[in-house]
Amino acid sequence: MPDPSKSSPEADLAFLRSIVRGENTGRATLTLGVAYLAGGGFYGLQCLFHIGQMVGLIRWPDLANMAFLIGVSVGFLIVLTWAILEDRKVGSAGPIMTRTLNAAFSGSGMANLAIIIVFGVGAARDGDFAIWLYYPAMIFALQAAAWYVAWSLRRKAWMLATSIGGWLTAVALGVLVRDPPVYLLVCTVALFALFAAPGWIMTRAALKARDAVLDAD
Repeated sequence: MPDPSKSSPEADLAFLRSIVRGENTGRATLTLGVAYLAGGGFYGLQCLFHIGQMVGLIRWPDLANMAFLIGVSVGFLIVLTWAILEDRKVGSAGPIMTRTLNAAFSGSGMANLAIIIVFGVGAARDGDFAIWLYYPAMIFALQAAAWYVAWSLRRKAWMLATSIGGWLTAVALGVLVRDPPVYLLVCTVALFALFAAPGWIMTRAALKARDAVLDAD
């Protein structure tokens, strides 16, 4: 917010207007966008890998398969760590709108952890892998809710499209748990379209804001 000693009604009004409109007031978080971009990209690639195995294009030894799957998670963590470190260079998010969105997605992440435990334990206890497959459906449902909050605050069409797409994906995955090939195909497309694509939009905006802050410093 402007220095109170130099504040004026016009400056205060401009600051409030920027918050209402969701404009950047100097800082933005890179971590959220990178988490979506890297998560959708890396795990979408993993789904493509499984599709390749399913159709017989990929026939690697078990050790090579395991190395690839571990590499996906390691790659994601490396990219996410880079984003966190970059965010620390410019400090935390400033605009109330940005902090509200971060809180919505962080809350969704906390719920995701509970869902992993619930469905993971249930699948192991009952010996039914299909129970575990309901977990991604719930993740997309939660993401749809978070993106609806984002759209309500910023009114950007791509946010509403992401929310609707997440809801439709959640329903589709829930119905397709007993049809693995189609389930995997839907999940692959959704990871690229509903995670990686929005992540790219957020990452690009955050990088521009970050560069502006560093240049100003």
